Amino acid sequence: MDEGRKQGLKVLVVDDHPSNRLLLEGLLQRIPGVEVETADSGEAALARAPQWQPDLILLDVLMPRVSGFDVLRRLKADAATASIPVIMVTALDDRDSRTLAIEGGARDVLVKPVDADTLIERVRHVLGRVGQARLDGKTETDGDDGGR
Repeated sequence: MDEGRKQGLKVLVVDDHPSNRLLLEGLLQRIPGVEVETADSGEAALARAPQWQPDLILLDVLMPRVSGFDVLRRLKADAATASIPVIMVTALDDRDSRTLAIEGGARDVLVKPVDADTLIERVRHVLGRVGQARLDGKTETDGDDGGR
């Protein structure tokens, strides 16, 4: 299904490492019609998300100054960004980090190195829900579990 082209869906990739941003951006370009922007820090993501209103954010956890967990908490606390689904992409592979992310409002957690097919499948799934919610005239989280 070609969710991106029909709906003009946007993904914000947030990672402090240029190579990770490039890799994720390249993988997302495999999904036709999806527009990708990148941010190199938590601060940049918090500034860009309310303006650009992405349909999904791929968010690194381990970043200097403002961690991905802090970014997630602030996104979910802001009415302008609270309904944007977030997938955490992290090198942390422990139960506590995963629980913290999911309880904080993340839709999913992917562990680096990210499997390309898994990433594309998860992104397509979330964007498909966003696109369907648009067609139904709802936000992505209406009747949902609060964005998770």
